[in-house]
Amino acid sequence: MNTLEPSSRVRRAILIMPGDDLKKISKGASLGVDSMIMDLEDGVALNNKERARQVVQQALTSGEIDFGKTERLVRLNQAKKGLQVEDITMTVIGKPDGYVLPKVESAREVQQLSHTLLEREILLGIEPGTIKLIALIETAKGIVNLPQIAQADSRLVALMFGAEDLAGSMGAIRSEGGEEVFYARSAVVLHAAAFGLQAIDTPFITIQAMEALKAETLTARRMGYTGKLAIHPSHVGLINEIFTPTDQEIDHAQRLIEAHEAKQADHTGAFAFEGSMVDMPMIRSAENVLARARAAGKL
Repeated sequence: MNTLEPSSRVRRAILIMPGDDLKKISKGASLGVDSMIMDLEDGVALNNKERARQVVQQALTSGEIDFGKTERLVRLNQAKKGLQVEDITMTVIGKPDGYVLPKVESAREVQQLSHTLLEREILLGIEPGTIKLIALIETAKGIVNLPQIAQADSRLVALMFGAEDLAGSMGAIRSEGGEEVFYARSAVVLHAAAFGLQAIDTPFITIQAMEALKAETLTARRMGYTGKLAIHPSHVGLINEIFTPTDQEIDHAQRLIEAHEAKQADHTGAFAFEGSMVDMPMIRSAENVLARARAAGKL
């Protein structure tokens, strides 16, 4: 189980690139995105899985691609598909920063993968626990088992929400407002917060509808999500902007905390600040703004 302190690594936009396309992986790395997923699962045809493993291994080991500060993640195939062991064998040599485990439905899946990674870390001389895990929650069973999944293993740093696969597993019809997945979307961010994990929102699947992307990302931010999956490089800038506190938000948070500290010195609890009554929930919100600003390099 994690402590109630989310990972200090900032993960605002998490760009997904197909693992069988070295050129696209290279382009993604050049964007300076917080995190990039090299996909071995849904983004790769079944008859091209081996090629994808080779490409991802090359991307991680050859030195051809400069990832800079970008987190290097690999999305695995499901264990029950019989492909995951080879996925790990081929890619762990490149010492990725973490693995994304798709369609997680139980804590045991996370724990088994963590045990496998421990064995590989020991063999490769990597400090145990270095390789992190992110659980992608995208089935009805995964939502039901969130309390167990969210505290499954200390490697787990984030929960991701996948609306499209979830809707399919429920037999739901996707709508513009997302009412059919709102409960699940809320459950993922709630359990992430409860167990000290980051929460990454579902990708927006329409490439050019930027206003709709903005609206969906703003909703995710208001719900408490810390980042959002991106399926196209053009989405990265807008997602980063929304998940980064503005100068005005930072200034307000700093002044609010300063006022709070002054009132605490005078033994005052709740107090008025710029026309509003302030108590501890508002102080914690301000502290969260400053924490996000520091993680994004603005403080």
